[in-house]
Amino acid sequence: MSVHLLLSAGRGPQECAWALARLLRRLEADATRQDLETRRAQTVAGDRPGTYRSVLVQIAGAGAEMFAASWTGTLCWQAPSPYRANTGRKNWYVIAQACQVDTPRTTFAEADVDIVACRTGGPGGQHRNKASTAVRATHRPSGIVVVVDTERQFSLNRRIAMQLLRQRIEQGDVAAGRAVTTARWRIHDELVRGNPTRIERPEMSEQDLAPQEQTRRRRRQSTRPRSPR
Repeated sequence: MSVHLLLSAGRGPQECAWALARLLRRLEADATRQDLETRRAQTVAGDRPGTYRSVLVQIAGAGAEMFAASWTGTLCWQAPSPYRANTGRKNWYVIAQACQVDTPRTTFAEADVDIVACRTGGPGGQHRNKASTAVRATHRPSGIVVVVDTERQFSLNRRIAMQLLRQRIEQGDVAAGRAVTTARWRIHDELVRGNPTRIERPEMSEQDLAPQEQTRRRRRQSTRPRSPR
């Protein structure tokens, strides 16, 4: 079982891209604990080093769907801004949604096509009206139907009908692929700030502290009076 989860900072400030990177690491660690495999299938870097505007994560293993569901929705990283010391805001939001990545290609086989000879009206002389030279071709898997009566011979109309079916099936696959891509990009605009489905916070370790907080701690430590020996 494999699921793709798209994490996006949307149109949020650069702190949201920073929060996404932290949430991504937390998600990957959580997946490892549950014996799931993760792969960053696609990443869009943020303006700051080590940040991401969006990441497409592939999650594989037993229970991947349930795990992805637990990380779906509005995610909140709750921590001070690492870039703006003056802001009091501590909630940075990221959207996470399962999405389809690839669309299956339709395999065309003539065995899947029903051919029916038929008559059509219009110009073409008595031969066209009396003989069933027209072709009605139906591709059963997709339901696409074409009718061809441009030629006087049934075999030629049948050949043209097969070509038209192939073209329309290929066009349908291309349109489906575009729709999947459009739906994936639409997720970037679906970020709703507030009422998060999941809130994560930094662990109390040096590597998770915001840079300003690290600097403040170092300053406090350097200004503390040393006890006489």
